[in-house]
Amino acid sequence: MQFQNVCLESFGYVLPDEIVTSDEIESRLAPLYQRLRLPPGRLELITGVRERRFWEPGTLPSEISIKSCNKAIEKSGIERDKIGALIHGSVCRDHLEPATACRVHHGVQLRNDCTIYDTSNACLGILNGMLQAANMIELGQVEAALVVGTEGSRQLVETTIDALNRDEKLTRSSIKMAIASLTIGSASCAVLLTHKSVSQTGNLIHNATTYANTKYHDLCHSGKDEAAADGMAPIMTTDSETLMREGIETGRLTFKNFLADSGWSLTEIDKSFCHQVGTTHRKIMLESLGISSDIDFMTVDWLGNTGSAALPTTLAIGLEQGFIQTGDKTALLGIGSGINSLMMGVEWQTVPQHEKIAKPHFQKRSSISDDNATTTSSEKTVI
Repeated sequence: MQFQNVCLESFGYVLPDEIVTSDEIESRLAPLYQRLRLPPGRLELITGVRERRFWEPGTLPSEISIKSCNKAIEKSGIERDKIGALIHGSVCRDHLEPATACRVHHGVQLRNDCTIYDTSNACLGILNGMLQAANMIELGQVEAALVVGTEGSRQLVETTIDALNRDEKLTRSSIKMAIASLTIGSASCAVLLTHKSVSQTGNLIHNATTYANTKYHDLCHSGKDEAAADGMAPIMTTDSETLMREGIETGRLTFKNFLADSGWSLTEIDKSFCHQVGTTHRKIMLESLGISSDIDFMTVDWLGNTGSAALPTTLAIGLEQGFIQTGDKTALLGIGSGINSLMMGVEWQTVPQHEKIAKPHFQKRSSISDDNATTTSSEKTVI
């Protein structure tokens, strides 16, 4: 898929204040660690995730998505009445129905004839929404579109900790299925796309490439999506080793097609942003694609895996920190369980003129609750 008229205009992201370190999670897992004689520091060593963030208990995804959307609009200078579509793309949602996009639409005060809906595809949800929005803009159906998602991790992490401590049948081998659940973090990001005729940046989406390798759909999954969601305690099981191996192969196949679709050579790619799963996954993925880690931007070590918000949030932070320069050809390398991959090429003409910022440091530290009742069913599994 190639585009001639679609621009990435602006981003708005929100991060939680509450920081939860891997050391703190391991301290909560003391009964398990003592039983299996696991050395401290194992979680960070295996995953490369030093910390992740939690929203306040009871926070609905829509509350934060509204903030992210407003930030993206304010940064862009685009009038709200030009926005003709709103897509909410995260795994986490307020309710089974109505669409979380409904409350976000109301909160952001978009026009009544705006097309709104939720879309979900594990860690690709927001990227899929961006592709859908780009198609609408390219076809001339709308001038501008907002794609947003907010992922929450508190309930999944706390439920996983409780389950691991209670299950005395676990072994060093069997706990591997739960490791990925402990890396999940929270974040929110909104992306504003426009037709180039109203764009103030000219940052063109060049192409998009998709690939579905669904014979591996059962490698990573959460519990059933029950209608009686109020009592749901999410658990996610992940065959991390097989998922990494087959996910990287899926990425390699997608990237081969991406280069053909874009007409770019490998050496023409100036910057890349991949889905943030873990440091080992990132290293092997980049090596398999022939991309130097020097041109790739990383946040997984201090944000964890924030699901569908991971890649767009990392891109937004990279822009703020001056990682992208005018004229850069940038590859967005998305992948999600299922296994699905979506890669997009963007040519940057205008970058934010912000002072380069450091990673944010928050004052409020973790207080992982021992009472899972303080969490809500809105924080569903982020994959």
